[in-house]
Amino acid sequence: MFTLVIGGSKSGKSGYAESLVEKNRGKKYYVATMIPYGKEAESAIKRHRKMRADKGFETIEKYTSVGEITKNYDLSEACVLLECMGNLCANEMFSNFDESDQSDESDQSGRSDDGIVCRIVCDVKRLASQAKELIIVSNIVGEDGNVYSEETMRYIRNLGAIHVKLTDIADRVVEVVYGIPVVLKENGTGGMKG
Repeated sequence: MFTLVIGGSKSGKSGYAESLVEKNRGKKYYVATMIPYGKEAESAIKRHRKMRADKGFETIEKYTSVGEITKNYDLSEACVLLECMGNLCANEMFSNFDESDQSDESDQSGRSDDGIVCRIVCDVKRLASQAKELIIVSNIVGEDGNVYSEETMRYIRNLGAIHVKLTDIADRVVEVVYGIPVVLKENGTGGMKG
């Protein structure tokens, strides 16, 4: 089962995603994608650690190439919560981290937009195919109608393209709006095909 949980900043999406994981009786992995740069990132990391304290998670810090987790962890009976796709997209686009061993089947065409989107989606498919349950949290960005720097607009376009592809392959898509989960797709119904 693959669930994509999306929402705006401080919408309650992380808490909702964690409530889904709590229903799982097997192993629980939290894939943390935020690179701890600066006080704001450190504060967010601290807040999320506090939220999941005593919930039985094993944390895996993986900033890029998340599909490689399958090489070191048996996910067959596990619930994997990946937080957050927005950070992962930014890391793949802008950071100096490249944790890939370059031997996987994902597109290795550097940091072109298509290559980034393909690599992330391939990694998610890899996780989804091996985990008993995969839950991914992501931010909704770019809906304010503002025009930003070209670099930021590239990020917004890439994250949007990733959302479209993940929505297509997800079993369930939920948007959390002001703490209220709204199911957009359930059991393969809804979303775009093709």
